[in-house]
Amino acid sequence: MEREHGKRISREKESMKEQNVWQEVKDILRQKQFGKLFSGDTENTLIQFFRYCFVDGAATVVDWGVSSLLFYFVFAQAHAVVANAISFVLGLIVNYLLSILWIFKKPKTSNRFVEFLGFAVIGVVGLLLTMGITKLFEWWLADITITYQIIGKIVSTAVAFFWNFFARKYLLFSDKKEG
Repeated sequence: MEREHGKRISREKESMKEQNVWQEVKDILRQKQFGKLFSGDTENTLIQFFRYCFVDGAATVVDWGVSSLLFYFVFAQAHAVVANAISFVLGLIVNYLLSILWIFKKPKTSNRFVEFLGFAVIGVVGLLLTMGITKLFEWWLADITITYQIIGKIVSTAVAFFWNFFARKYLLFSDKKEG
């Protein structure tokens, strides 16, 4: 009986917390204080997610840009895997730096090296998810359509994006006192 009561209270607290997250964003939009979406520290998941769209976009531009520069101009259209590996690492560094400067202000560890390693591991898992999902789409759709690669890329990019954001937020940066 007491356990059920505890679970109900926990669900109610979680529901109130979720309503507060949405309410803060509604208030910002209603009051036309759009700058709050871009500046100031926040633990609001929706605002952090909004900012992460820009951070991940910038990291993607670095990743794709460096990959193209290396592949076409440095390696003379050879060594695509090396170009992609280097560009992935540079994109990861950009993502990490922008994330800790703009989005995630409350790390679970005070050791920046450990924090970066965790950040990188989550990124590598995202990369593996992307590769796996793309391969699945190749198996499922290669005989049906030549667009399997782009379909797989779109789906895998979305899955990896959500994985990277939520894993980093909750495993590396969530407030220790939350919940």
